[in-house]
Amino acid sequence: MGKAILFSAPSGCGKTTIIKELMQYFDCFDFSISATSRKPRGEEVDGRDYYFLSHDDFKARVDKGDFLEWEEVYQGTCYGTLKSEVERIWNNGKVIVFDVDVNGGKNIKRYFGNDALSVFVMPPSIEVLEQRLRSRGTDSEEAIAKRLGRSAEELKQAPHFDVTIVNDDLQRAVNEAKQIIEKFINE
Repeated sequence: MGKAILFSAPSGCGKTTIIKELMQYFDCFDFSISATSRKPRGEEVDGRDYYFLSHDDFKARVDKGDFLEWEEVYQGTCYGTLKSEVERIWNNGKVIVFDVDVNGGKNIKRYFGNDALSVFVMPPSIEVLEQRLRSRGTDSEEAIAKRLGRSAEELKQAPHFDVTIVNDDLQRAVNEAKQIIEKFINE
């Protein structure tokens, strides 16, 4: 088994942006592409941003045991990690990097134990989080309200992760993550 690093946070906290910065720094990283039953948003591409599956296809793959972990995050919208992604990355000798929701992060950490470093990305405040979600311009008011409602509960889960990074300044958050990850990889 190789090493795994997982980033979790409520939507809009900046975990994906931090990961993109880290992917340029660590050449040993390979990104685990999650599967989802939702439609692509904005410029998202199947096989690069997510594996976009129909809800029925997603559930069929769950039934076949193809997922390491999965969750119906919002009614009718599932997200999960395919076992084939883990195999693909470790077969290439890389450290797997996950960008997952909070429950997915807890489940992956439980599965991999000490072979995984779990990082929780915290927003500086709920107000900043709301501003970030609105500035994306990809979600309806209803979707933003759902995300904010879910975020309040997800933020309470931070103590279940190995480390918490507050993303109040992107470069500082990236530098903090680099230091933590370098120590983990070299252990």
